[in-house]
Amino acid sequence: MKALLVIPARYASCRFPGKPLVALRGAGGEARSLIQRTWEAAGQIDGISRIVVATDDIRIREACEDFGAEVVMTSPAHLNGTERCAEAADLLGGHDLVVNLQGDAPLTPPWFVEALLASMSDPVVQVATPVLRSGPAALERLRNDRKQGRVGGTTAVFDATGNALYFSKEVLPHDGEVVFHHVGVYAYRPDVLRRYLRWPEGPLEQAEKLEQLRFLENAVPVRCVPVDAKGREFWELNNPEDVEVVERALRAQEMP
Repeated sequence: MKALLVIPARYASCRFPGKPLVALRGAGGEARSLIQRTWEAAGQIDGISRIVVATDDIRIREACEDFGAEVVMTSPAHLNGTERCAEAADLLGGHDLVVNLQGDAPLTPPWFVEALLASMSDPVVQVATPVLRSGPAALERLRNDRKQGRVGGTTAVFDATGNALYFSKEVLPHDGEVVFHHVGVYAYRPDVLRRYLRWPEGPLEQAEKLEQLRFLENAVPVRCVPVDAKGREFWELNNPEDVEVVERALRAQEMP
């Protein structure tokens, strides 16, 4: 199957304006932007036919072209990355699968996405996303973000078949020690992306500000694929406070 990987990126983030262009330093001390580091992570994934950055901002386009990325310009009216991926996939065409690697996730190991691609070999699966069992440190960060009133990581609960029951910015289940951190990466079939654009934003999506809930609200199962970080620290860059966490993890990954 031919898989198109799209990295959606927008400049006008409410929580962190200009986030894709924030500089991150790794083990060598060299500063590279968040979007470049995510693009570099995408290049490590097996089974991807083409990688593009989808944006509506000229500053992001120019920065990406400077480091060699292919860029597709998309509408500024999109509400989320899935809508931006849907437009990019339609503009480019010719792919069996579309992967959404969000631009704030440079710590995503390649095997997370490879697991999604493997799950899509089942023709029943229309949408798939990774879930990672939270260790003590990650669980503490999730809970601390909520205590501090920050919108941080997302958690997932799913049924015995692996299909999502719900996603939330709250820590689910309440007071549970077995908590699955939702990794903001998706694999879709192109047809379900086209349908996604036709559906209105539902009340749950509006309440949680989580794009994947639009699938659940329209009776499309989302397959949760458990993954193993294999000792790596995983965290997304949601807020300015996350820069230090992500830089520390980058240094740990890059140390010989």
